[in-house]
Amino acid sequence: MNILVTGASKGIGRVIAQELKSIGNVYATARNEQALKELKPAGYFLCELSDEYELSKLGDYICENKIDVLVNNAGEYTYTPVDETKINKLNHILAVNLRAPIYLASRAVPYMKTQKFGRIINIGSISGVMGEANASHYAATKSGLIGFAKSTGLELAQYGITVNTINPGWVDTDLGHASIEMSDFLKEEILDTVPQKRFVEPIEVAGLVKYLISDRAKGITGQSINVCAGLSVGI
Repeated sequence: MNILVTGASKGIGRVIAQELKSIGNVYATARNEQALKELKPAGYFLCELSDEYELSKLGDYICENKIDVLVNNAGEYTYTPVDETKINKLNHILAVNLRAPIYLASRAVPYMKTQKFGRIINIGSISGVMGEANASHYAATKSGLIGFAKSTGLELAQYGITVNTINPGWVDTDLGHASIEMSDFLKEEILDTVPQKRFVEPIEVAGLVKYLISDRAKGITGQSINVCAGLSVGI
């Protein structure tokens, strides 16, 4: 099994990559070469996902390494009121969070079809399920992943390929804490809105990714699964 994890240099992506080493050859991509080397993957590819040329070359890398499990984890967060939208920043987050996952999946699918097996797992966000004030750009991209998984899950089901989206809530990572700092709320105020009164641990997301890859999860496709410590249920 050949697995590619995007955004594997830190946070959720790094934990996913480490966790999946036990079930296949893990290939990693991110912008930080030193962090990728420290991960000791089967191979790595430096890529700025917002750059069309680099994204295209990463697509070639997927084909060359016969990737049959694609984990679209890389993503960026922005906290911007909708009336302060800047076209360059909007284009950037759309490119990284939505265009890249769709394109990379399109490059992986042909080989998956020949094998009658494939797994595409997108790491979305609870913001894409519930919405988040002042983070509409981010939420829109994550909602897009849910729609993409539903449509491609239906399209590819006959080939033994599953496509699902995992939506983490507040996660105990550098990005999670940075997003709190960008918001108008204190950490304590945010935790007060989470029913379990805690952040999700990255290993919880990685464990679900590992399960969705397994044969036991072959009947799960086109789904949007929340890992949010109860945040999507209510307060």
